Amino acid sequence: MIDTHCHIDDPQYAEELAAFLADQQANGVEAILVPGVDKTSVKDVLEVCDKYPQYLFPALGLHPENVKEDWQEQLQVLKAAVDERMSNSPKGVPHPIAERPISARKLIAIGEIGLDYHWDTTFKEQQHEALREQMRWAEQYDLPVMIHSRDATEDTLNILREFPTVKGVMHCFSGSHEVAKQVVDMGYYLGIGGVLTFKNCKLAEHLVGIPLERLVLETDAPYMAPVPHRGKRNESKWMWHVAERLAEVYQCSVEHVNEVTTANAKALFVINL
Repeated sequence: MIDTHCHIDDPQYAEELAAFLADQQANGVEAILVPGVDKTSVKDVLEVCDKYPQYLFPALGLHPENVKEDWQEQLQVLKAAVDERMSNSPKGVPHPIAERPISARKLIAIGEIGLDYHWDTTFKEQQHEALREQMRWAEQYDLPVMIHSRDATEDTLNILREFPTVKGVMHCFSGSHEVAKQVVDMGYYLGIGGVLTFKNCKLAEHLVGIPLERLVLETDAPYMAPVPHRGKRNESKWMWHVAERLAEVYQCSVEHVNEVTTANAKALFVINL
């Protein structure tokens, strides 16, 4: 299994990080992808991933909830960090990600980015511009994106369509079948996490007809722990519960779910473990 979205830089993991990661690996988690959320997370995300470079893989981005008055300054800091990580040739010219060995691949994606209208729409237009700008970074460096979309589906998809060469994952997907089909038809993957196991969740019904080959597993840890661990600090190894539920939906073995979703993650994020 590969956890394609885990905030392992969260302080909740700091004191026992080495033991925690060893436990995840011992329970079948091959790799963990770690998204950034703003300029202040750059240092923590990169430091923790550089400490475990063959197991933790970093992404950088400005989460839509963090698009405030200083959004342009935030983007400047983040772009400088992205440029520094990705420009690894003597002349500072980026090479396509697929041409770089994993040891030289300093950034795995642009994320977590997107639109969120749930709590506040004060900076709605600024969210649009921030998303477009970060999609341009993904274009520039041939990187996938980790997309957060909450109560903003139509606007999110419309902006993603402006960048047809960029691909990525719709993080923490819980939308309708119609939206799921639009997302996969655009070449994106659906990030499936603990919400699939929640009581009264309709996501299982919405996935019917969506190929397993378009899904990746994720946690959004420390949040969104699956049943029967709901309410606890989430762990990557608990993706097994999500895989078990997917096995029911797709009428296949858990092993097959893990094999396919792991291959999907490796293909999207160009991970050669």
